[in-house]
Amino acid sequence: MQQTFRTKTLITKGGKISIKGLPFHTGESVEVIVRRGKKSVRAGKYALRGKPMTYRDPFKGVALGDWDAMQ
Repeated sequence: MQQTFRTKTLITKGGKISIKGLPFHTGESVEVIVRRGKKSVRAGKYALRGKPMTYRDPFKGVALGDWDAMQ
């Protein structure tokens, strides 16, 4: 059975890469394929993703003036 291990790493000076923690045994034959990673499109589209949020009044009503029944 063929086992696949996927990871991401950065190219260091001199065009070298280092991969640690491989789930293979010493002396085992492996195939290495290197390809350019995809650029994250989400970085610009979702600029606030992962940023901390603060809710000032989370239970306050929203757009109460827009309801005809409330006037």
